[in-house]
This record gives sequence, structure tokens and C-alpha cells, in this order.
Amino acid sequence: MSKLEQSWYRGISFLTVLLLPLSGLFWFISNLRKLAYALGLLKAYQSPVPVIVVGNISVGGNGKTPFVIWLANYLQQRGLRVGIISRGYGGNSDSYPLTVTEHTDTTQAGDEPVLIQRRLDCPVVVGPDRQANIKQLIAQHQLDVIISDDGMQHYKMARTIECCIVDSQRRFGNGLLMPAGPLRETQKRLKSVDLVIENGGNATFNYQLRSANLVNVATNIATKVPLLTGHAVSAIGNPQRFENSLRQQGITLLSCHHFRDHYGYTAQDFIKFNDEIVFMTEKDAVKCHSFAKPTWYFLPVDAEPSPAVVSKLNLLLREKGILDGL
Repeated sequence: MSKLEQSWYRGISFLTVLLLPLSGLFWFISNLRKLAYALGLLKAYQSPVPVIVVGNISVGGNGKTPFVIWLANYLQQRGLRVGIISRGYGGNSDSYPLTVTEHTDTTQAGDEPVLIQRRLDCPVVVGPDRQANIKQLIAQHQLDVIISDDGMQHYKMARTIECCIVDSQRRFGNGLLMPAGPLRETQKRLKSVDLVIENGGNATFNYQLRSANLVNVATNIATKVPLLTGHAVSAIGNPQRFENSLRQQGITLLSCHHFRDHYGYTAQDFIKFNDEIVFMTEKDAVKCHSFAKPTWYFLPVDAEPSPAVVSKLNLLLREKGILDGL
């Protein structure tokens, strides 16, 4: 985490005050843009297929991906044909929109879309133009609903339902807009969101992350042998949550190494560990599979929403006509 990001979660500092004018400019431009869409001066693309946005109002990892995976599975179990679009942050493809397949590399599509595609039996398309992503999905597949991984602030795309994920530990940091704080929009934005869900915590609308058995990065085979010590390596928004999950499994961490979110690993980043055991997240593992050593493992996690989340979601799906008779 950079010094700027650290300042977001440590109260008001000199750096915070220094950046406040830029945050004011960010607020003015973003609100002017929202007003233009509200007045019809700018037109939002209306997808012929309902769109559910899973996003947040702050930068950094808040836990969208586990919820996107759970939501897609939940909708599929109810007979809906689901497609997923994503910006594909961290990827760089020669052409967009890009349909993610089992052969797509994270350098092309980004780590999260590749992870989602490998976890789900549904089409995934990435690219900076969400309208183009949706059109490609619809052209290639018969769909009942599309999930947008992120995109709450992408007002150029109309949406049917909005779900906002909030990290229960970091919350909204110092409560300021970028770059003085971590917020893309003020907390007032939450009043217009259909469903605000805490990642962890004790809120009525929350989901908990449940860990499964450790899986070997090189072979993708779950281990049955207890692993007691190792090094934790992660490139996610909130690495402490991951490290605590390892400790809860009785693992002693010899060291913890943090890289920026979506960091593109190379084998050189792991030379220091020699052949010792290394633990990482599933999002890290999809970037390390090609050069992984036999002693590297990742910890898969699944979102488990509270009954209140499921009940509210069912109500929204009925109200919006996405699923009848639920």
C-alpha cells in the first residue's frame, strides 16, 4: 500500500489537507457529469437485458469478486442464464471487447475476470466500453441477466439493480473523496443504492467469507496435509483479512509481503522464498500458475450472504421482473 493509500485510513494528515483542493475539483467534475445524465444532456445506454451492478464507492479491494461469483451461482440455480462484464483492470488486450476463456491470460483480461471465468460456468466479457461488452454478450449468448463487476460510477450504462459492497473493517477511511481520501462518491450515494452489503461485520445485510481447503497453485489440487508455517504473499486491497484467515487455520506466518492491488507477479518476486511454503489468495494464484513451485498454495474463499441479503435480493428480483414467482 502506497503512502497516499495509508493516509486514507489514518485520519487527517498534512498530506490530506494538501490534497483537499483536488478532491474538491473531483467532486465538482463528477457531480457535473451525474447532473448531465440526470437532465438527459448525456444519454445512458439501456441494455435490452437487465443489468445488476456490483460495485462500491471507494477504491481498493472491498470484496466484490466473491459476491459476484455467489450472485451468478445463485441466479443460475434459479434457472437464469447469466453473463458477466468487467472493465478488466490490469489487463491489456490487443482488441476489445474480449471474451474470457480458459486460455485467456491475466495480462490480457486482468486477474478478477480470469478468476471469475474459471469459477463459473457462464460467459465473461471484458473491455473499457461496457456498452460494447454487453452487445457482444447478447450477440453470442441468450441471456436473462447480466452482472457488471464494478461500474457503479459508470453512469453511461443504465442499470436495473445496484449492489454496493462495503469493507466492514476499512469502511470509508477518512470519509473524503479522492485523492485526499478513498471515496469515488460521498456516502450520500448509498441512499440511492438498492442493496448495501458489508463484507464481514455484524450488519444486517452482510456476507461472510468462508475458507475452503488450501489448493496447490501449480496443480490446482486441494491439499489434505496440514500446513503449519509459511510466507503470506498478496496483492489485494485488504491483505490483513487474508492473513487472519490463514492464522485462523492454525498457520504460523513467517513473513507477510504486500504488493499493490492487481500487481502483475513474475517469478523474480518469489526468489527470496527459495523452496519454502508460500500462501496466496486465489486472485494471486491465477497470475502465478505458469511459474508456480510445488510449495505454493492458495486459499479459496466463498461468500456466504446473510438471510437478510438473500431476502432483499429476492424482493428486488421480483420487483424488477428479473425472476417471477421467486
